[in-house]
Amino acid sequence: MIQLVTKVDPATAKALDDLVADGQFSSRSDAVRVGINRLVDESRRAKIAASILAGYQRIPETPEELELARSATIAMIAEEPW
Repeated sequence: MIQLVTKVDPATAKALDDLVADGQFSSRSDAVRVGINRLVDESRRAKIAASILAGYQRIPETPEELELARSATIAMIAEEPW
């Protein structure tokens, strides 16, 4: 693994230590690793969402497709054992 070094303010370090003490993470490094992975994943998902949106803006659904989706959604909800 590649090692990264960073500085944080005392309040952030304390909050991080509290998360570790509460058992949410095994160490500071674990918490930072999870945070970075979440940030990277969030960015990746945002790019995918933007790409999907651009596709729908380029080629919008037809009224027929929208009606089919609406009907299918109503049917799925009706099948739920509420």
